[in-house]
Parts: sequence; C-alpha cells; structure tokens
Amino acid sequence: MLYGVGLSAILGLLWLTLSGNYTLSGDYPLIIMLGILSILISVGITLRMRILDRETVPIVRAPHLIAYWAWLGGQILAANISVLKLIMRPDVDIEPRLVRVPVDLRSGTARCVYANSITLTPGTVTVDVEDDGYLVHALDKSMTDPAGFAEMALRSDRAADGQRTSEDGENS
Repeated sequence: MLYGVGLSAILGLLWLTLSGNYTLSGDYPLIIMLGILSILISVGITLRMRILDRETVPIVRAPHLIAYWAWLGGQILAANISVLKLIMRPDVDIEPRLVRVPVDLRSGTARCVYANSITLTPGTVTVDVEDDGYLVHALDKSMTDPAGFAEMALRSDRAADGQRTSEDGENS
C-alpha cells in the first residue's frame, strides 16, 4: 500500500512538473483529469504486473541515492581532472591495465549500480561481469587502487539497498 501511494505521489509530481500548466483557466480541469487517469492506469498496470516493491519505488532509499549521486559526481569530476592531467602531459606516459575487482554485493541492483558507476568514472570501464567480480580496464595504473573500488562498492550497496552491514557486523 505504501509503495502504491508513493508511486502515485511521485508520478503526480512528475506529471505536474512536466505538464507546465499551472493556471486554472480553459481546459485545465480536463488536463488534470487526464493526468489523474494516466497515473491510476500506470499504478494499476504496476500492481497487475506485481512489480510494485521497494525496487520499483525507492522512496525509503531516496536519501541514500541522492547522497550517492552527489558523491559519484565528485568522483567523476576528480577522475576527469586526473585523465586530463594524464593526456595533457607532453610525454604521454600511460600504463593501461586490466584488473579484476572482487564484488560482494547483496543485490542485482547494487551490482548494476556498481558496474555502471565504474564505467561512468572517466578512465575506467567495466569490461566483463562475472559472479565473483568484474574485469575493469583502467587508463593508467594510478586508477587501479583497490581501496577506491572498495569504497565505491560500499557506497553502491548503500545506495541500492539503503543500508550495509560493515565487516564487523554493525549496521552503517
């Protein structure tokens, strides 16, 4: 029930934002009714498909997702600067590497977020996805720090699942 109400609220805000019609004149009542009808049909189809769950409507995870997007944006900016420094040197001396990055994430969503985050970060590309890890191509050996990959994995898991149990058993 909470997910249905949350999805309706999200779709209502999205519809209101995208419709751009904020006046009460002319055809506005008809437009409002069509908007409500489209939201009800969308939520009804989602219920009928039985996909209305915490993954479809990530209301609870929204703060974690927003924090992750902000952190990832900073990482992308820093990686852009790093790649720019590498390619702008007069003596382009890069050492491309293929590294296997271990992956121990709890959900498919977290694994997907992690793999895409690696690829979004300039200088690294997820080349192959396996059950126990990813094969990552890095533009230079300086971009293969295991601690950086571990931090991204932890943050990806928090963003996808809302909480992560740390190595010592405590919730973080």
